[in-house]
Amino acid sequence: EVINPEFAQADLVIVVGACDVINPAAQTVEGTPLTGMPILKVSDAKSVIVCNRDEKPGYSGVDNILYQMEKVITIWGDASETVPRLTAMLNQLSR
Repeated sequence: EVINPEFAQADLVIVVGACDVINPAAQTVEGTPLTGMPILKVSDAKSVIVCNRDEKPGYSGVDNILYQMEKVITIWGDASETVPRLTAMLNQLSR
């Protein structure tokens, strides 16, 4: 939670393999297993890239509303494959 104020200053946050701990529903949707749970507020960043195996809910069973936000890019698949591809694309852009 200490990092949360930093997200609002970030141009980009890259998330690998997280679901419930980044789900804004914990603070915006009442009556779920996530309600009131502290989360990493990555949705406060200007842009977010999420690398996850799939879009299925985490252990809580609550759909992650972060995935539907306009400023979020989702990359589905095994991180051992998707993260190196993402890294290569970002390296190309920085040249």
